[in-house]
Amino acid sequence: MPGTNLTRVEAQERAAVVATQRYEVALDLTTGPETFTAATTIHFTGTAGADTFVDLIADSVERVALNGVELDPAAVFADSRVQLPGLAAENTVVIESTQRYTNTGEGLHRFVDPADGEVYLYSQFEVPDSRRMFAVFEQPDLKATFAFTITAPARWKVVSNQPTPAAVSAGTKAAAQGADWAEQEIATWTFEPTPVMSSYITALIAGPYAEVRSELTSRDGRTIPLGVFCRESLSEYLDADYIFEKTREGFAFFEEQFDFPYPFDKYDQLFVPEYNMGAMENIGAVTFTEAYVFRSQVTDAMRERRVVTILHELAHMWFGDLVTMRWWNDLWLNESFAEYMSTLGVAEATEWTECWTTFVASEKSWAYRQDQLPSTHPIVAEIRDLEDVLVNFDGITYAKGASVLKQLVAWVGRDPFMQGVHEYFVKHQYSNTELPDLMRELEAKSGRDLSDWTKKWLETAGVNTLRPVFELDETGSYTSFAIEQTAIAEYPTIRPHRIAVGLYGTDDDGSVRRLQRLELDIDGPRTEVPALVGVAQPELLLLNDDDLTYAKIRLDERSLETTAAKLGSVEDSLARALLWGTLWDATRDAEFPASRFVDIVLAHIGNESASTTLRTLLGQLLLSASSYVSPERRAATLEKVADALWRLAVDAEPGSDRQFQFVKSFGQLAESTEQLDTVQGLFDGSLPLDGLDIDTDLGWELLIALAAGGRSSLEQIEARLTEDRTASGNQSAAHARAALPTAADKEAAWVSVFDDANKPNAIVRATGLGFTRAHDVTLLEPYVERFFAALTPVWESRSYAIAEELIEGFYPAPLAHAALAEATRQWLDANPAAPAALRRMISEHLAGVERALRAQQADQAAQGA
Repeated sequence: MPGTNLTRVEAQERAAVVATQRYEVALDLTTGPETFTAATTIHFTGTAGADTFVDLIADSVERVALNGVELDPAAVFADSRVQLPGLAAENTVVIESTQRYTNTGEGLHRFVDPADGEVYLYSQFEVPDSRRMFAVFEQPDLKATFAFTITAPARWKVVSNQPTPAAVSAGTKAAAQGADWAEQEIATWTFEPTPVMSSYITALIAGPYAEVRSELTSRDGRTIPLGVFCRESLSEYLDADYIFEKTREGFAFFEEQFDFPYPFDKYDQLFVPEYNMGAMENIGAVTFTEAYVFRSQVTDAMRERRVVTILHELAHMWFGDLVTMRWWNDLWLNESFAEYMSTLGVAEATEWTECWTTFVASEKSWAYRQDQLPSTHPIVAEIRDLEDVLVNFDGITYAKGASVLKQLVAWVGRDPFMQGVHEYFVKHQYSNTELPDLMRELEAKSGRDLSDWTKKWLETAGVNTLRPVFELDETGSYTSFAIEQTAIAEYPTIRPHRIAVGLYGTDDDGSVRRLQRLELDIDGPRTEVPALVGVAQPELLLLNDDDLTYAKIRLDERSLETTAAKLGSVEDSLARALLWGTLWDATRDAEFPASRFVDIVLAHIGNESASTTLRTLLGQLLLSASSYVSPERRAATLEKVADALWRLAVDAEPGSDRQFQFVKSFGQLAESTEQLDTVQGLFDGSLPLDGLDIDTDLGWELLIALAAGGRSSLEQIEARLTEDRTASGNQSAAHARAALPTAADKEAAWVSVFDDANKPNAIVRATGLGFTRAHDVTLLEPYVERFFAALTPVWESRSYAIAEELIEGFYPAPLAHAALAEATRQWLDANPAAPAALRRMISEHLAGVERALRAQQADQAAQGA
């Protein structure tokens, strides 16, 4: 939509003439199922005589009054902006508008629960979507206070950033938000003004949510009210006491680390439907995906991820909410800081003490993959406009940034780091900052000049590779030892690192344990390590032991042999995760044959006890077998892997996380008659597995596996849906329908979301998962041309969230062949002027196919060697 893509230059120009003080926003949520009304009053100072604009995405604008002068809405509202001419020094603008609910997870999302017909609303505003709910200066540095007045059905819960006030009856009316249009009591909630804050972290959540209350005592003695909310139909599964426990642990940890009490009045956590992400740090009203309300068994990895997410959003209350970036180029600092602090907090303040292992297996692998795409960018990215920032919620912004912060803590020391952060909060509370504001405090507390560090780590892209280089004498001891650092030609920066080097050997019990550890600074292409001269070469030498820095590592030949033979016997979970990551990096880089990677995984994965490492490995195993192994070996490899996963499931401890994960991955690959018979037996109970409960969600996964294998029908899917008429059931049914293995089924899946623009985000996402799930990947061949033909229409007609779901979910990546790569190149060549965000998505798809092709060639060459 023209005018929606605010540029950084426009934001700077507006901030030069406008300073916002306060908003008063009145919303009526009783006017109909499609729209609501907003009356927004903004008080702001301005440069006398200057012109500016307010952001607003609305169905219509009924009134605009600037400083008491009525303006013609038709003349001043266009292209999602309300023009404000001729400002005074002190200004008040009143804008009355009709707003539209969404089903895309952007703005004010409206969801009707299929279980009981109840209506639930929640807001999601990051990056530029508060303007979908009310008129606003939509940029993070124009902070203000916000006072919300909400009119809604009286029986609803209404939650915003400030504590919920008592509702005042507003009579009765035929409100369209309930299950029908019947007369019902209406009420109004008038919230106290918020602290000074950015508009993107304001919030409104409304509906008949189930609520559990508690409280905690803050470091400064205040009582902080706590709330946990979810839909009524999910309330029986809400483990609120555990969520409160983790929240209290997080509060205590962060308040101590930052030496700064929680800065707001209350803390509610709300689990909401059809959410596009994990969570959002709205001040005092954090929203989470309701996938974190566990109605069925989930992996330990998922349970731990929920705790990490809880602490991630809590960390944002200080870093991001109390102190906010001036513009979106510093988004990384918000997210990286929250990611680093949440991992630290989970590891040190909760029962999930091996969370840094999880970080390596999950976040680090994401970061390395993202940093080797053609779209990689410096951590401090150039953000020219809103479209740039939308695609920068990526592995650089979150995972690489957090990895580099971990390296920064190792570089300056943890105590100086936390002291610097404390000073940063004290000096900049309730205001906006840029990166130098933080680095200045860290330099002051650590005594280190961080200018060179900042330039090399934050302002350049790419990942370095570290290798051991050494010579041995006749006894097998090092006569020289150095660490070699390299970078690729496109991103040649060589960086300073604080690293540890671990030397490992096998104990009498067969366990591989660390025997010696060195910690040192390295810099430049080669760093000598004289401390290792005269030391006997160990069975296994691990660079970046303890994962202090962000770099790919390579193993020497003896260490690689030890890893291949004994990886499952490495005692420390963090060391195992680093070794698994090294093998995967080499496989992705076509330096290590995919078939050998598959064999090593199958040999040792049965001993992997870290749930997230196991989940990550299973994903890498499936990708290797389906896309990286040479094409002529693919079918046999997939069958071998599926059979091995079933054996691992049978041999696993009954009821264990490993058993559960092996069964889930087996179902994804099951294709042969015997394998599908096994899935069928699990599904219908004729082949029970000791300790495995085929609950609602696992039952759906097995049914989806049967659908993909041609062993279930539309009728069976609908029958299952009749038994599980819930939001999750609807999504699983969409997944299953799209997974059915005929050309007609794939066509129906495609048409259901490309031709129907009204499908909600969660259904689009689930349909994409099923569409690309094809044992016979030739079913996807007809969609190569159709995919590229649809790109521009989709981008121009759908919201960003839905366009992203379609582009990411329906690219026929499982084909993984040269023709797909060529078609992708042709589209990029033919569309040089396409929006940068769209081109970025397609270039990333191309990079994935090209990497798969190189891996296939390497695997083929290894087989012929």
